[in-house]
Amino acid sequence: MRDITHFIDGQSVAGTSGRYGEVFNPNTGEVQARVALATVGEVDAAVQSALRAQIGWAQVNPQRRARVMFDFKRLIEDNMNELAEILSSEHGKVIADSKGDIQRGLEVVEFACGIPHALKGEYTEGAGPGIDVYSMRQPLGVAAGITPFNFPGMIPMWMFGVAIAVGNTFVLKPSEKDPTLPVRLAELFMEAGAPKGVLNVVHGDKVSVDALLDHPDVKAVSFVGSSDIAHYVYSRGTAAGKRVQAMGGAKNHGIVMPDADLAQATKDIMGAAYGSAGERCMALPVVVPVGKKTADDLRERLLAEIETLKVGVSTDAAAQYGPVVSAAHKQKISDYIQLGVDEGAELVVDGRGFQLQGYENGYFLGPTLFDQVKPTMRTYQEEIFGPVLQVLRTESFEEAVALPTNHQYGNGVAIFTRNGRAAREFASRVQVGMVGINVPIPVPVAYHTFGGWKRSAFGDANQHGMEGVRFYTKVKTVTARWPEGAVEDSAFVIPTMK
Repeated sequence: MRDITHFIDGQSVAGTSGRYGEVFNPNTGEVQARVALATVGEVDAAVQSALRAQIGWAQVNPQRRARVMFDFKRLIEDNMNELAEILSSEHGKVIADSKGDIQRGLEVVEFACGIPHALKGEYTEGAGPGIDVYSMRQPLGVAAGITPFNFPGMIPMWMFGVAIAVGNTFVLKPSEKDPTLPVRLAELFMEAGAPKGVLNVVHGDKVSVDALLDHPDVKAVSFVGSSDIAHYVYSRGTAAGKRVQAMGGAKNHGIVMPDADLAQATKDIMGAAYGSAGERCMALPVVVPVGKKTADDLRERLLAEIETLKVGVSTDAAAQYGPVVSAAHKQKISDYIQLGVDEGAELVVDGRGFQLQGYENGYFLGPTLFDQVKPTMRTYQEEIFGPVLQVLRTESFEEAVALPTNHQYGNGVAIFTRNGRAAREFASRVQVGMVGINVPIPVPVAYHTFGGWKRSAFGDANQHGMEGVRFYTKVKTVTARWPEGAVEDSAFVIPTMK
């Protein structure tokens, strides 16, 4: 059986804990590899490697660091097919979606290629008599990232792309469900010219997570995962004096106004709800039609689209989505579907009985559609994270705005309308971090920033863009004077520029 090792100090390192996690092929249900789960000592070895490398890496000028990013970008593009196949074989998403996963991460690397400009400070000449004031952004030291199974390419690159470009070194703890791709990314990063120790990968479970959160030489931690774990990571990391950005769960809504282009909205909702088997924190699992006619028309259109939707193995170019990541997750989603029935929602389409011929042991679920969902139901209040779409009917714009605003999660939301005034008012009033106007998955481009509100995010800094630059750097401000002539008397009051 294939062993997936750690990547420490520029080389593959076998695990010594004697503990392993099984890595499955979600298409077949078969174990394809095992991944070593790190000890506290192995985490420390990765941090010490990063610590040794950081001083020299920070002294490399930003333009030369950017050249490494340029070369890394080229290597990712040259190896895209291989990387997508690795991702799909362990996650289950179809190849085209895996390429999109990697491409969205690569776009942050492209942003990091412009890091010399992003690191420019401020300068004031003549702030006082013969006094100039300027600021500089400097790296923190060693940063760490803890990433989820659903985007094993994109989210690691969101984190280490910016962190390393500004002069930090990095320790990545990816999901143990699909760990091969992050190791391959680290290998390519070394091939791009990064010194050993700049990017390390350690696998593991809570032991590894806690070791990173507690390690005194780790200065910043970035996390993406469920809200309960995000809160834990934020609390423990900040208690240890670290900067922490911890992104949690979501329950994104799609508001459909009576004047919306229903044909386009239906297509958009289908892709956003069922793409990647719904395993996206920016999926659209709740659709909120305004008015009975809108709801009835939308329901019929969704049903027609569901009948044509193709679920298949991840290598099937015609498939629109593949299996979910694990047997346990498939069971969790199935339990939520049953809970929806028990709570009184109308189960219009039940995906639990879906089987793919020749792949009966794969973790497949067909598309599921609920109607007549109520805000009091647990299936609405909680994140299902699967191919389950819920229709929650409303009678007014005000009611539709209130639903995402009052929900515990506040990651993303979308409105479908032709009315510019309604869209503008919605975007201004809704209490959610990312808003789409006729855009079903409003993930910002890499040079903007990604982050939700409420229980979807803990901490004050978002992912990537200039928020990422600020998170991974500290500001130093210098006040300089070059006096000439007679020695001045000592001043015993606070200096001013009066």
